Amino acid sequence: MTKTTTVALVDDHALIRNGLAGLINTFDGYNVLFQASNGQEFIDMLKSTMLPKLVLMDINMPKKDGYETTLWLKNNYPDVKVLALSMYDNESAIIRMLKCGARGYILKDAEPGDLKRALDDIMNKGFFYSDLVTGHLIHTMQKMDESAEIRTTFNLSDREVEFLKLICTELTYKEIADKMFVSPRTIDGYRDALCDRLNVKTRVGLVIYAIKNNIVTLNTKTE
Repeated sequence: MTKTTTVALVDDHALIRNGLAGLINTFDGYNVLFQASNGQEFIDMLKSTMLPKLVLMDINMPKKDGYETTLWLKNNYPDVKVLALSMYDNESAIIRMLKCGARGYILKDAEPGDLKRALDDIMNKGFFYSDLVTGHLIHTMQKMDESAEIRTTFNLSDREVEFLKLICTELTYKEIADKMFVSPRTIDGYRDALCDRLNVKTRVGLVIYAIKNNIVTLNTKTE
């Protein structure tokens, strides 16, 4: 007998929530436990109901947005898996949600089959990847040793560490070059060399490496 995965929906648009609930309830092995219109309502509801195994989390919401709520879950209920659900497909939103603890990221205009695959992958593999977030990057984020051992293995220079810290900000590559007092070509060289050595393909991958190796420190304090 297939185990049922309980799902919670957190989105401030009732029509989207109801539509998703109806769709997910048709998926074999899934059942929508409850819905919430924002992060704070979701947290309050957890006090009076059982924990869901998986949460579809919108990003832009009043009171507590998806970033805050996902980080709160990571700190308080780390076994509850989060799939970020958004209209945003920009790199910054993806990086920020992953930093807060999301296991995957899917757009609201995705096909039903893609949503089902996302839910299955998160429950079976622990992560979901798509064209937005490659499997290698998410796998790296989930499995990479969090100690400084890997950093030592790759023998990163002080300048490379400084570069990794700066790419975790909102600065463009040109602005990073200005801050490091080097040319944009030099910054391209740092990026390409690190991507090659760390076996990643994008800025997102470099950010995940920096997070998992404590090169950057996340603020995990929530209200």
